[in-house]
Amino acid sequence: MSRLQVVLAGPERAEEVVRIIHRSFGARPVLDPPATAMDETAETVAAGLRRDGGLLALRDNQAVGTMLFNRDRAGLLGMRRVSVDPAAQIHGVASAMVGVAENVAAESGAHGLWLYVREELPNTIRFWSRRGYYPIGRDEPLLEFGKELGAQFRCDSVDQTHQLAGHLAGIARPGDLLVLSGELGAGKTTFVQGFGAALRVRGPITSPTFVIARVHPSLTDGPALVHVDAYRLGGAEEIDDLDLDVEHSVTVVEWGSDMAEQLADSHLEIIFERTDAEQPADEPDETRRITIRPHGLRWFGSELASLGEKARGAGSPDQDRDRHGNTVR
Repeated sequence: MSRLQVVLAGPERAEEVVRIIHRSFGARPVLDPPATAMDETAETVAAGLRRDGGLLALRDNQAVGTMLFNRDRAGLLGMRRVSVDPAAQIHGVASAMVGVAENVAAESGAHGLWLYVREELPNTIRFWSRRGYYPIGRDEPLLEFGKELGAQFRCDSVDQTHQLAGHLAGIARPGDLLVLSGELGAGKTTFVQGFGAALRVRGPITSPTFVIARVHPSLTDGPALVHVDAYRLGGAEEIDDLDLDVEHSVTVVEWGSDMAEQLADSHLEIIFERTDAEQPADEPDETRRITIRPHGLRWFGSELASLGEKARGAGSPDQDRDRHGNTVR
């Protein structure tokens, strides 16, 4: 079985990198204006690798893919010259490189990634869209795509869960959609209670399982909280039938995964997990791992990135975030 490995590339790998760039871009359709990738030389690539770094994908120690980084934007990692040898395409090479690039971004403290895509290449646009990237700008003939990285928090008590929810409520605004998932008792409603308290809406906030949706008006001049429990709903059509005022409220949907995302162009996916910590029978384990994954243009930027700093001490950032790993078999 062949072995695919993605490694960091330094300037000493410039000859291999430029060869893959030329093979990849040389096989693409002729574009107007033409891509500048064919102008790259070993010298220009070496300079880029020396300055910002990059990746090289190896299958059985043969170079089959590459990517150069761009670190010009604070808090963001750029990807450029994303290239796969035509003979190695449709074998997961590009996906593996993107996964490693996201790990590199997270480990370097970046809160997101960006790249340019030619608008005449629908297959390329589809590739990035399927991996959670979305248009954030246009500079014809280029579309700028971006993705905000998520964060994972460990909350050891109900109070910490409330505090983390409160920090998130502090950056919420009308039109925001939060989609919550996790097993029974994982802390979804507890989180919404802390979120609603910070929004200063009329309570009490309880699980709306049997009424499906409740509207909690603001006690101040802020947005209302629409709290939905989709557990008993059969699909996205039934959520549509609720006729929720998503545009003017902050909407939180429990059990909404794969159903509620259609309600807004952007949303936060929030996943609740119990930990495996051993606790005495008379001391219930309140520790939860809470993962926040942003989707869409609304969340691209530093506002959500600041959540980890604000939440320090409320729910500590969990260093065991998901990793794609550097090696794929």
